[in-house]
Amino acid sequence: MTATIQTVDTPDGPFTLLVDDRQRVLASGWTADPAAILARLTVRPETVSEGETDAATAVRAYYAGDLSAVEAVEVAQTGTALQLQGWSALREIEPGHPLTYTEFATALGRPSAVRAAASICARNAPALFVPCHRVLRSDGTLGGFAWGLAVKQSLLAREAA
Repeated sequence: MTATIQTVDTPDGPFTLLVDDRQRVLASGWTADPAAILARLTVRPETVSEGETDAATAVRAYYAGDLSAVEAVEVAQTGTALQLQGWSALREIEPGHPLTYTEFATALGRPSAVRAAASICARNAPALFVPCHRVLRSDGTLGGFAWGLAVKQSLLAREAA
């Protein structure tokens, strides 16, 4: 598999995208370090080259106020059946309407699997496109986020506006 990597500037800092040859996002996050993006993958591409990606247009549109722009971008992830179900369910969470980990586990049909729900969020590689930032602790606090709590807070504030 070959992949293209691109970094764009955002109000939350540099955002790097890794896409496959079909323009599906494999991994993304708020860093300018390609190694940090590649580290999010369980299966790494054979070749990575810098270039323009279609997904970068959606990132710019998201930050310009079109919060739904990233929803149309395809992603490609590898994982267990539950992880794939969870990542798909994350894409259904509306901007401005975050869920708790308990509510997310319930949405997966596994109300007692709160730790599994949190693990699904933690292992999500295409951040922003699969909005794991929209899941909070049961007490409403932020919980964790691979790219830092300041970025998570900024995204949630942008989406609540």
